Amino acid sequence: MLKFMNEERGGRSRIQSGFTLIEVMIVVAIVGILSAVVYPNYVEYVKRGYRSEARTALLEAQQFMERYYAANSRYTSDAAGATSPALPARLQNIPASAPRYTLSVAATLNSYTLTATLLGEDKCGNLTLTNTGVKGRSATGPTVQDCWK
Repeated sequence: MLKFMNEERGGRSRIQSGFTLIEVMIVVAIVGILSAVVYPNYVEYVKRGYRSEARTALLEAQQFMERYYAANSRYTSDAAGATSPALPARLQNIPASAPRYTLSVAATLNSYTLTATLLGEDKCGNLTLTNTGVKGRSATGPTVQDCWK
């Protein structure tokens, strides 16, 4: 902040204070550079949080399917193996308030695949989990370990 001494009439002096245009432009440039670096990292952090919610829901749905198998000796809701059981409503849209993923199950008599379908964009795409615990993703860029950590 610069201070100037100006003489007014009558012999008194007055101190003026404020920011110069150069100082304001330097601050704007610094804020612009910081936001260009920080914002993409923030967006990726938020998407990673959504993936975490989807992974948690997939693991919970896996427990549901194992309990279903223990009670019915099959992963399907009919003996012919044609119909998959319905997941609990709280597991169908993740998060429930503003869904980013929808969960679905494709089952046969002795196996199933749970899929968290992405409702938007993410580097990992859809996440999958099978009855044998095999984890997957639909995108080709990042590794499965990166998407599931």
